[in-house]
Amino acid sequence: MATSLTLGLRQWCRGQNSRFLLRSRGNLKNYSSAAATGYDGIYTTDPIDPSEKTFDKILIANRGEIAVRVIRTARKMGIATVAVHSDVDAKAMHVKLADEAVCIGPAPARQSYLCMDKVLEAVQQTGAQAVHPGYGFLSENADFVRLLEENNVAFIGPNANAITGMGDKIQSKKLAIEAEVNTIPGFEGEIQDVDHCIAVSRKIGYPVMIKASAGGGGKGMRVARNDEQAREGFRLSQQEAASSFGDDRILVEKFVDSPRHIEIQVLADQFNNAIYLNERECSIQRRNQKVIEEAPSVFLDAQTRRAMGEQAVALARRIGYSSAGTVEFLVDAQRNFYFLEMNTRLQVEHPITECITGVDLVHQMIRVASGHKLKLKQEDIPIRGWAIESRVYAEDPFKNFGLPSVGRLSRYMEPNHLPGVRCDSGVEEGSDISIYYDPMICKLVAYGQDRSQAVARSLDALDSYVIRGVTHNVPLLRDILAEPRFVAGDITTNYLPEVYPDGFRGHQLTGEGLARLAAVAAVVHVKHQRRSVAVTGHHALQPTPTAWDLVVLCGAAGDVPCAVRQTGAGFEVTCGEHQLTMADDFTLAEPVMNLTINGQREMVQLVRRGLKGDARLRFRGTAFDVQVYSDAAYEYFKMMPKKEEADVGKQVTSPMPGLVKSVAVSVGDMVSEGQEVCVIEAMKMQNSLVAAATGKVRAIHVKEGDTVEDEQILVELE
Repeated sequence: MATSLTLGLRQWCRGQNSRFLLRSRGNLKNYSSAAATGYDGIYTTDPIDPSEKTFDKILIANRGEIAVRVIRTARKMGIATVAVHSDVDAKAMHVKLADEAVCIGPAPARQSYLCMDKVLEAVQQTGAQAVHPGYGFLSENADFVRLLEENNVAFIGPNANAITGMGDKIQSKKLAIEAEVNTIPGFEGEIQDVDHCIAVSRKIGYPVMIKASAGGGGKGMRVARNDEQAREGFRLSQQEAASSFGDDRILVEKFVDSPRHIEIQVLADQFNNAIYLNERECSIQRRNQKVIEEAPSVFLDAQTRRAMGEQAVALARRIGYSSAGTVEFLVDAQRNFYFLEMNTRLQVEHPITECITGVDLVHQMIRVASGHKLKLKQEDIPIRGWAIESRVYAEDPFKNFGLPSVGRLSRYMEPNHLPGVRCDSGVEEGSDISIYYDPMICKLVAYGQDRSQAVARSLDALDSYVIRGVTHNVPLLRDILAEPRFVAGDITTNYLPEVYPDGFRGHQLTGEGLARLAAVAAVVHVKHQRRSVAVTGHHALQPTPTAWDLVVLCGAAGDVPCAVRQTGAGFEVTCGEHQLTMADDFTLAEPVMNLTINGQREMVQLVRRGLKGDARLRFRGTAFDVQVYSDAAYEYFKMMPKKEEADVGKQVTSPMPGLVKSVAVSVGDMVSEGQEVCVIEAMKMQNSLVAAATGKVRAIHVKEGDTVEDEQILVELE
C-alpha cells in the first residue's frame, strides 16, 4: 500500500468564506501501517462486495480517529469521501485522507462541528449523497437528521424518531418498559429543582444517580450518597448538560452499587430485521467514562448473553431502529441486568466487537442507510477470540485518574508492527491536542485467541507506544492490564477507586522490578560513558573499564547500589540480592529499547538522557526519573542539603488547562477547607475546585470566561 500522500489543491471561494477541497490518492504512514498488520483481515463474516450499489459520495460530519475510521471503509466500498473541519483542524489526518475537505468554521465546536447549517452547506457544495456522523457532535441530533431528510440527503444512522426516543433518558426508560426490558428503579419524570432532587433522592433511597436526560459519554452524571452530594450533583450535572447538550433536564434513579457495565451491540435494517453482536464489558471507568473495554465479557454465561441480546433486539424493534446501535446495561453480582440507556450511534469501542465477530460495522451502517437488507442472521454471529481496547488519552492519570493535557505530539510512534494490534487514531507526529475537543489520541486494540493473549499483546503494545509532547494515560492503562484483579476478571464500575483508593501513583517499584529498573539505568549510564569515551578518543590514552560500582537513585523507591561487569555478550549486574544479566544488543538511539534481562523481554523507553547521570526511563508504563552516581560521587551527594518544598496549601491551582466557568468567592472572603472557590470546564466537563485550607481570600487571579493553564494559580489565601 502506498505510504506517500499526493495532494491536488484548489481554492474554492463562496461568499466571504474560503473553502479548500483536497484530493487524496495515497495514505499517511500510520494509516497504511495499520492496514498492513491485518486490520482489514478481520472482516470475514460479511465481506464488502464492491459491486453492491450504495452511495457515490458521503460526507463525514466529524473529526479525528472516527472520521479516519469511516474513510477507511468507504474507500474499500468505492465511495468518495468529504471531510469537514474547523480552522485548527486544517492539517488534521482526516482532512488529508478524505477525497475532499471543507472548512466549516472556527475552533469552538458550536461554531463548526455542531453547526448544522454549515455541515449542510458543505453537503450541498460537494454533492454528497449521505452523511456519516461518527459519534459525538451531531450523531444523536434528531433535528439534524430531519434537516438532512428535508434536503434529500441520507443519514447513515437511525431515523429521527428513534434518536428522539432513546436520546431522552426519561422517554427511553418508558419505551424500554414497553418493550419489556429490565429497568432500574427511579423517578419517572423530570426533576424540577434542587429541592425536588433531594426529595426524590430520599424517596428512592441513597445512593442515587443524578444524570442529564439528554446526556451521554459520562457527561452530566453524578453519584449522590447524601443530601449535600445531591445538591452539588444536581447543580454540576445541570451545568454540564446545558454546556454539552443544550438541554439541562435532569433525572434521578437508584444507583446500582458495584455493578458491571456491559453493553450489547445491535444491528438492524429498515425491514424490521435485527440481530445482536454479543457484548462488550466496559466496567473500567473514571467519572463515568470508559477507560478499558473488552469483548466478550468474562462474567456473562451463554444464557445471560442471550437474554440481554434478545431484550436489546426487542427494544430496537419497538422503536423502529435501523443502523448500528448499542444498548447499555448494568449487571449486578447475580447477573441481574438493568437497562441503562441506548446509544443511537457507533460506539467508541466498536472495534473490539468487530474483532470478535468479523463484522465491519461501518460497512453495515452504510448498507442499511442505502436501503439494503441485512445479509446476516443471528446464527451467523460468532465469538471469535478476545479483544481489548485501551483508550489512550492526552491526560494526566495522576490527577483524579485523568485530567486533560494539551500540547503537540513532538514524537509519535504507534505499535502497529506488533501482531494482533490495531490502532484507530486521527493523529500523527506533529499533531496538536487542543482544549477544544476530546483529548483522545488513539484507541489501541489488541486481539488474540483468548483473553490472556489479548492482555499480553496489550501490554507489549503499550510498552512500545512512543508518545512525546503531551502527558498521557499509558501509565494507568499499563498498570491496570497487569493488576491481579483485572487479570482475574474481578472488575466492577468501582474498580479504580477500590484498587487505587489514594489515586493512581504510577507503577510501584518493589523487589525484582526495582532491581530491573536500576540495572537498566546503570547499563544505560555505562553505555553512555563508553560512547563518550569512544567519541572523544580518550580510550587511546587509558584502558576502557570493564567493571563499575554505581548507585542508582530511583526517587521514592530508594537508592540501589549496582555493580556492573561487562561480559562478552553484555552485562552482569548485581543490585542488592538480585543478579541480572542483560544482553548488549540495543543502542541508546532507539526510542524503545527491546531488552533481554535474565532471558526475559523487557521494553523500556529512554525518554531523556542528561549530562550528569540523570535520565528519564519509561518502565512498565510509568516514567521514572533516575540519577546514577559512582560510589565516590554518591558519598558527596549525601552531604548535599535537601531543598525544602514550597507550601502550596494556601493556593488553589488549576489541575488542567480549561475555561473558568464561575468564581464563587471575592477578595476578603473567609473560606473553609473544602469550600468551592471556582469551577473549571475542560472538554465540556465541570470541575469544582475547593480550598485545601481555611483562610481569607488574599487574591483572585482569574475571572469568569478566562482560559487557564495547567497548574496556574487561580486563588490565594492568607
